[in-house]
Amino acid sequence: MKIKEVISLLEKLAPLSYSEGFDNTGLLVGDANATITGVLVTLDTLENVVDEAIEKNCNLIVSFHPIIFSGLKKITGKTYVERVVQKAIKNDIAIFSNHTALDNSWNGVNAMICEKLGIINRKILIPQNSSIKKLITFVPSKDAENVRNALFEAGGGNIGNYENCSFNIKGNGSFKGNEAANPVIGKKGEIHFEEETQIGITFAKHLQNNILKALFEAHPYEEVAYEVTTLENPNQNLGMGMVGELENAMNETEFLQFLKTTMATECVRHSALLQKQIKRVAVLGGSGSFAIEAAKNAGADVFISADFKYHDFFKAENTLLLADIGHYESEQFTKDLIHSFLKKKMTNFAVLLSQINTNPISYL
Repeated sequence: MKIKEVISLLEKLAPLSYSEGFDNTGLLVGDANATITGVLVTLDTLENVVDEAIEKNCNLIVSFHPIIFSGLKKITGKTYVERVVQKAIKNDIAIFSNHTALDNSWNGVNAMICEKLGIINRKILIPQNSSIKKLITFVPSKDAENVRNALFEAGGGNIGNYENCSFNIKGNGSFKGNEAANPVIGKKGEIHFEEETQIGITFAKHLQNNILKALFEAHPYEEVAYEVTTLENPNQNLGMGMVGELENAMNETEFLQFLKTTMATECVRHSALLQKQIKRVAVLGGSGSFAIEAAKNAGADVFISADFKYHDFFKAENTLLLADIGHYESEQFTKDLIHSFLKKKMTNFAVLLSQINTNPISYL
């Protein structure tokens, strides 16, 4: 198995096309065509993690956080980032990161927090826009079913809990091939009218290449008429954060203690207690202060995230409880998610979970 095949598997969990624009995801170091000897899964790639990969004969590190976040102008070993990259290259170890692609995934970082806390009836807190596309094409009516089914097989026409969704309009198409044409229907140099069906489907943007490949292979015409547009509809199955409910409401003190114990954190920084029951819970792994307003708008009783600054806590404005559990703590179970996914997909290869705690913060 090649490294690129492992990446293809990881893209099924979290397509890289859904990464945030500021992020740096994908294969950061190494050769995609190299043969796998083993995979080491970690939250962060530090020098001792690379040492662990060497010791365990793993030539691919799958790291949630990217070790290279902004551009590197020099690799001299002066910083911890440069030293990691140097050591990885020297030992032929590849490094892959899926960071915000997994943040935005329905089965990603925030789903793990919800699972740990027993949150049900989950919804995306901040749905991603511009991630749904629409294909319109024109097909001879006698071939419409075949083309439509090919598009469905490629993943088109899936909307929420529904599959094989399309809209179809019958009409007459016209065309005239020039001397270089090789028309399937009609004759060169003569205008031809054909009963056609306009087929419209939506699809997830990461499937565009597959959708177009299926269209061109199934369509009978030499020249395929089609258009692809990007929709602004929010994607209810993709985006940052989640919001849902506890099966049983708790008072604030009880909930904060439950949160601290369940998320295995040494400290929960929180805003003022409001003497209210906690039932509706919003979560966002990592730095989440940008989503405080979204949590309010979603009617959350508490918003759990990390890296809140001093003035962020004022934004609670006595409408919800803000709980900062720590950046590492909010994402600590992510490597378990990746490890479990790859173990199921790669039964004949060593997929190991890093035993190194990469949390840079200690508590007194």
